[in-house]
Amino acid sequence: MSTPVKLISFAIAFACILLALNFGLRSSMGFFMAPISTEFQYGREVFAFSLALQNLCWGLFQPIAGAFADKYGTVKAVVIGALVYALGLYVTANADGVFGLNLGAGLLMGMGIAATGFGVVLPAMARMVSPEKRAFALGLGSAAGSAGQLLVIPVAQGFIEAYGWSTALLLMAASAFMMVLLAFTFKGIKTSAQSTDDQDKQTMSEALKEASQHAHYWWLVIGFFVCGFQLAFITVHMPAFLTDQGFDESIAVASLALIGLFNIFGCLLSGSWSGKYSKKMLLTYIYALRAISIAAFMLLPMTAMNVYAFSIVTGLLWLATVPPTSGLVAQMFGLKYMGMLYGIVFLSHQLGSFSGVWLGGYLYDATGSYDVVWWMAAGIALLTAVIHVLIDERPVARVRAMLAS
Repeated sequence: MSTPVKLISFAIAFACILLALNFGLRSSMGFFMAPISTEFQYGREVFAFSLALQNLCWGLFQPIAGAFADKYGTVKAVVIGALVYALGLYVTANADGVFGLNLGAGLLMGMGIAATGFGVVLPAMARMVSPEKRAFALGLGSAAGSAGQLLVIPVAQGFIEAYGWSTALLLMAASAFMMVLLAFTFKGIKTSAQSTDDQDKQTMSEALKEASQHAHYWWLVIGFFVCGFQLAFITVHMPAFLTDQGFDESIAVASLALIGLFNIFGCLLSGSWSGKYSKKMLLTYIYALRAISIAAFMLLPMTAMNVYAFSIVTGLLWLATVPPTSGLVAQMFGLKYMGMLYGIVFLSHQLGSFSGVWLGGYLYDATGSYDVVWWMAAGIALLTAVIHVLIDERPVARVRAMLAS
C-alpha cells in the first residue's frame, strides 16, 4: 500500500533538510584552508590535498553507499554516514599534522558525505514520487543542497572568527549528528511508483553489466567529470583566489552565498525543465554557458561587481546538472539500482573534483596564480557541451518493455 501524500510531502521536506546539512557543512571547508595552513605553516597544497582526498573518497565510496542503500535501505546508509561524517570533522578539529588532516577531512568526511548526500538521498526521493513528479523532486533536492551552502557557510565563517578553526569544526561535528535523526525520514515510505519498480527482477550484477555495455552511459560518466572539476575548484579555492585579488574575506563569503542562493533557483528550474525538455540538451546548454561565464570572468576587470555577477551566473548553473544527470540514469535504466548506477556516474564527478582541488593548490604553489586552472575549467566545459549532444537518452530495451507491459 502506498504512503499517504501528506506523509510523503513531510518526508521530502526532511530529506531536503538532510541534504542542506550535508552540502552546507562540506562547502564550508574552503574557509578553513587559510587558518589551518597558517597554524601548521604549510603551503596551500597540503590542506588542498586533504580536501581533494575528501572528494576522491566521496566518489570512490559513492557507488558502494548507493549499492548498500539499494540493498539494505536508505535509513541504515544515512545513519552510518552521518556518524562517520561527524567523526571526520572531530578528527580534523584535533589534527596535529598531515596524517590527521588527511584522515579526518579526507577519508572519513569523504565516506560520510557519500552516504548522506545526493547519491543516496536523491534515488530515495525519486522513489517517493510518481514518474511525472520525479524531475521536480530531484531539482528540489538539489536546491536544498544549495540552501545549505547559503545558510551554513556564513555560520561556519562566524564560528571561525569567534572561536577559532578547531572549535568551529567541533561545532560542525555536533551539527552532523542531526542527520542521524533525519535519516528516519525514509523509514516505511512506499509509493505506487516504487511498488512497480519492485517488480523488476533484474539483479545487481545484471544491472552493472547492462550499464557497462551501454556506450551512452559512459558518455554521461565522462561528462560529469567536468562538473566535479569546476565545482570543487571554485568551492575550495574561490576564497583564497579572491583574497589574492585584494578583496576582503566578506567578498568571498558573499560570493559563495550568492552561488548558493541562485543555485536554488537554478536547480528548481533545471528540475522543472528536465521533466519537459530533452535532458541531454539541457546539459549541453549548461556546460556551454559555464565555459562562457568563466572566460568572461577571467577577461573582464576583477571588480566586486563582476565577482558578484559571476557568482550569480555560476549559481544558476552550479548544481543544475544534477537533476538532468540523475534523471537520465533513472530514465535509461529504471529506479531499482539507481543508487548504484548514479553512484558510478558520481564517482567520475569526484575524480574531477579531486583533480580540480589538487591541481588548484599544486599549480598555485608552482606558478603563484590560479589562471591556468580557470582556463582549463572553461576549455573542458566547452568539450563536455559537445559530448552531451551525442548521448542517446532513450530508455534501454528492458525498461521500454517494462513500460509497455
